[in-house]
Amino acid sequence: MDCDDIHSRYLERLRVVLLQRWWLTTVCLWLTVGSLSLWSLRHEIAQVQRYFTWAAVRYALAYNRLAALGLGLCVGLTVALLVNESRHILWGLSREERRRLERLLQRIQHQGNRHPLWQPVFGPRR
Repeated sequence: MDCDDIHSRYLERLRVVLLQRWWLTTVCLWLTVGSLSLWSLRHEIAQVQRYFTWAAVRYALAYNRLAALGLGLCVGLTVALLVNESRHILWGLSREERRRLERLLQRIQHQGNRHPLWQPVFGPRR
């Protein structure tokens, strides 16, 4: 096997591990902040279900700013992850992203098995 091929495989494993951690963070955010935000909007949601207007949605979010901020955070992170992964599928890694992953990979190699990402990236294939 070529050295570049092995290096590319480690880069891809690192990218997948980081992506999985971001999705785990997003799911945890939805389970905590998202569910609390939806719970605080339960009366407004019931009203919007009965009489849907965009004005009702706007006022529900305008007068419950903390819930709107929580939902915006959850939706924003989810959309950002979906766009980033779509971009990767369509066009591959950008030079900047590849450089960032290579620097992180070098840092992981330099630190050795003391680094928390050592096992998932360099450990045995699952």
